[in-house]
Amino acid sequence: MFSQNSSFNWTGRIDSDTGSKSLRWHQVIEQTTAQTDIALLGFNSDLGVAMNKGRVGAKEGPNAIRASLCSLAWHLEQSIKDLGNVEAKTNLAAAQHKYAQQINGALNSSGFVIGLGGGHEIAQASYTGLRNYLQAKNNKKIGIINFDAHFDLRKPTPDPSSGTPFYQIADTCRQHNEAFHYICLGIAKAANTQVLFDCANSLKVGYLLDEDCQQLADIARAKELLIPMLNAVDEVYVTVCLDAFPAALAPGVSAPSVLGIPVTFVISIMRWLSAQQADLNFNWRLMDIAELNPKFDMDSRTAKLAARILFESVDAKAKSDDLTNV
Repeated sequence: MFSQNSSFNWTGRIDSDTGSKSLRWHQVIEQTTAQTDIALLGFNSDLGVAMNKGRVGAKEGPNAIRASLCSLAWHLEQSIKDLGNVEAKTNLAAAQHKYAQQINGALNSSGFVIGLGGGHEIAQASYTGLRNYLQAKNNKKIGIINFDAHFDLRKPTPDPSSGTPFYQIADTCRQHNEAFHYICLGIAKAANTQVLFDCANSLKVGYLLDEDCQQLADIARAKELLIPMLNAVDEVYVTVCLDAFPAALAPGVSAPSVLGIPVTFVISIMRWLSAQQADLNFNWRLMDIAELNPKFDMDSRTAKLAARILFESVDAKAKSDDLTNV
């Protein structure tokens, strides 16, 4: 049903300069389960993408992201480890359960955990792992920020897919009589039926359309949308679907976008979010990035985009807090 694989070979450019200021990601990352500041965990799955009638191939995404991270410059003093991949073979629900267990464990030994997808079915598993981790800490309230062209609020029929994770999460919240805190930035109106908009409205989902995420002023609009949720929650889980970006920047995804949102919009929100943790009294300790499909990627554009987003996220976190486990 699933397997754990940690065999990726972290290798890349080595500069002639010596010392800690010349290091790159592949020179500092460790493949260990020991205590560390930052952890990576892959979810090799496109079972949900196939169920959602998308282009399969996203199961190869995690290692493609790693390959683009290898030679990026390392500017931090924090430690980082790679926990390998959970691979979904035939049973998506079983693999999601395993991945959630691994996320729970990673959160217990790391200050900041990054999931590498894989289809966006990773989101249900990431959320479950965070929720289970927090139950030992008085079941704190979780807010979700999703950069995505799609709501992913489809009802399972009955099986889950890459289009159902946030409906599943909303259902979990309903079963436990908890509020569902979910904001989606970058929604493509042409890619979401009225049924999905009606579902989003009934669940009180906050969102901005892709056309409303294009200008500098739109960053301020996004912050205004996010602040009430951030004030209402204790924890934030951030997920980035690469189909939120224009196809020219992200051709290697399950469902390419025509308009998309700017990379600078996402990076600006990430930096702001990290800086707001102390002022608004929430923790951001988990994120993931989904829907990289190397089969359709040109010049590794999408993988490099994913790597840059993760680079900026880690950098923002390092500047705002010490990345220690709390």
